[in-house]
Amino acid sequence: MRRKQAEFATDIGAFEAFYRRHVDGVTRFLARRVDDPHQVADLVADVFLAVMESAHTYRPERGSEVAWLYGVARNTLSAERRRALRESQLTDRVSRRRPLDSDDISRVEKRIDAERPARRAFQAMAELPEGERAVLELVVMDQLTVTEAAAALGIRSGTAMVRLHRARRTLKDLPFVTEGIIV
Repeated sequence: MRRKQAEFATDIGAFEAFYRRHVDGVTRFLARRVDDPHQVADLVADVFLAVMESAHTYRPERGSEVAWLYGVARNTLSAERRRALRESQLTDRVSRRRPLDSDDISRVEKRIDAERPARRAFQAMAELPEGERAVLELVVMDQLTVTEAAAALGIRSGTAMVRLHRARRTLKDLPFVTEGIIV
């Protein structure tokens, strides 16, 4: 048995007529609940977008199109309120942080500038095979010994030494290697 589907679900003209029939009612529904005219206009658009996307779910035998439409409007408004609440909570968390003053910004900028060669090294190292890169990062960037790096990676020291040698050989012609970033 095939369910009867609303005509506005498949016919553009019927959807336009549906929209014209109900846009004022949906606007009133939302204006009673929201006091910002821009938000009301946005929500009306969101409701009819949701209607277009879910029109195939409307079943006339379950109730009137107005009841279904107001259910869509209610769900759209609820989703917007949840989104606004999450945004407000995030803003509250962020606003409680101490703002950076000019000295803080200057210190961070200096740190960023000082770490520029290391960022270039990490970018070049990204091209290495995983095993070689992991040993090189631990030995050069994190200052572990080859034996410590091997233990951290769960490999033998000899394997770690071979991987470190290969990585250094691959990167030896890059300018920051000769500047002492990777030795």
